[in-house]
Amino acid sequence: MPHTVVALHYWAGAGHEFDSLRPLLSPDTQLLAPDLPGFGQQPAPLHFDYSVRAYADWVAAYLAEHRVNNFTLLGHSMGGKIALLLAARRPAGLRRLVLLSPSPPSHEPMSDHDRAAALAAYGQPAEAEKTARKITFQPLPTAAHATVVADNLRTQRPAWDQWLEHGTRTDITAELATLAVPCHLLVGAHDKAVTPATQRRLTLPHLPAGSSFTEVPEAGHLLPLEVPTAVAAALEF
Repeated sequence: MPHTVVALHYWAGAGHEFDSLRPLLSPDTQLLAPDLPGFGQQPAPLHFDYSVRAYADWVAAYLAEHRVNNFTLLGHSMGGKIALLLAARRPAGLRRLVLLSPSPPSHEPMSDHDRAAALAAYGQPAEAEKTARKITFQPLPTAAHATVVADNLRTQRPAWDQWLEHGTRTDITAELATLAVPCHLLVGAHDKAVTPATQRRLTLPHLPAGSSFTEVPEAGHLLPLEVPTAVAAALEF
């Protein structure tokens, strides 16, 4: 039966971070990886408030528009938190949830100093370069690195600020009581953005009993770009 993977990207990223997965998926699997509002080439709808719940609503509308009815939801970092909330709503046709270094469902650990520094880094090429190198364990190919930097720099300011000031602090743990689909959590062993220990402490306890946890060696935060084969393997049933 044809199957769809709906992939939600990381903060200051874009949907094409998942392009390297396409040749690794089975021929009967379709990959949909939209740019979320305020990122990549996706403008935000009128009066969009950039909250985690607004993003989950937007993705739900995207699923309806594309008539997705048999799918795996794949969420990376910010996209992981959005995917968690959407999955807890039990959308029709959702078969599985795969989380890649997700922003935890409670408050994401971030000091006031780091949050202020991230807010001040908006639109600065040198800071975008620094971030791209910090969140990866092994150097990316030149073209991939340039894309990560470009995606960072074209993020719209409201999307940038609202995630740092509110999205990272949004607590959706109460909603996760209704999460029932099989879940697989992957995190890079060398992830400095949201460490494996943080995922074990703040994310794994809120997933259904029996959820899988994989710590991927030789990887940092950008799993789809660093270790696409490991991500593709996690998407197999």
